[in-house]
Amino acid sequence: MWLELQIFGFRALWSPYYFLFILLLAGLYYYVTGPGRHRFTDEGRPTGKQQALFYTGLIVLYIIKGSPIDLLAHIIFTAHMTQMALYYLLFPILIIKGIPTWMWKKLFNIPVVRPILLLLSKPLIALLLFNASFSLYHLPSVFDYAKTGEFAHAGITLGILFTAFLMWMSVFPPLDELDRLSELLKIGYIFANGVLITPACALIIFADTPLYATFTEGGPWVQALSLCVPPDVLSGMTGLKMSGPELFSPLSLLDDQQSAGIIMKVAQEIIFGAIIAKIFFTWFNKERDIIDPVPAHITQDS
Repeated sequence: MWLELQIFGFRALWSPYYFLFILLLAGLYYYVTGPGRHRFTDEGRPTGKQQALFYTGLIVLYIIKGSPIDLLAHIIFTAHMTQMALYYLLFPILIIKGIPTWMWKKLFNIPVVRPILLLLSKPLIALLLFNASFSLYHLPSVFDYAKTGEFAHAGITLGILFTAFLMWMSVFPPLDELDRLSELLKIGYIFANGVLITPACALIIFADTPLYATFTEGGPWVQALSLCVPPDVLSGMTGLKMSGPELFSPLSLLDDQQSAGIIMKVAQEIIFGAIIAKIFFTWFNKERDIIDPVPAHITQDS
């Protein structure tokens, strides 16, 4: 498949402009939390762990949106769902945990922004917002519309990403005022997420026909490609008579679609399972540490 992808050119495969955008974000983070932080706060630099998590998040973001995965996500549905799993279920966690507390305070103290964020980040609201937006996005009519132009695609996917950040803030609260759930409730919250995301995956897995014109019809498929392939490259490929993703995948359209749904569900289970395990063992160790010690007189008598 790699050789076939080469026809789209370097810019489509590696998105150099997006790479510069990632470098800009990294440089901004370094300056604001390092040499220039005294212009904003008297607090120290982020911990090494926070910095590692943030920069790892930027690397993940480039892999998701700037590497050949992004091109593949517009060609075959399995790559699209892999991209979605990383974009919405992993990337926000790394950024939330990588940004220091004082920066979150600055954001939440903006007068107009504060009441909106406090409302939308309430656990139940954030839970419903993310899962509803994710499910609606994968309705065929909405999905195909999102692929018709850059503004529609960017607006819809960034909107879902915003709800993903809100959802994860209930599990990894960056501020004390957002820490509304106990450890056990967080486990239940993640489990509820897994349940609510299942219908969208089931729709894709158990459909008996391909659902999305973007991956089944030549015209909409080429239109989707225009989101990441330069126009001059696409116009120069008109003689190749590209008709759809079957040119780049050994899977049939239906098998590709069903595999995509399975990939999303399995990736979600792995990520959610790992987080549940971390929360459980953190809670277990905390409870063990606060158990009352054996009274001194009992120890002496023995």
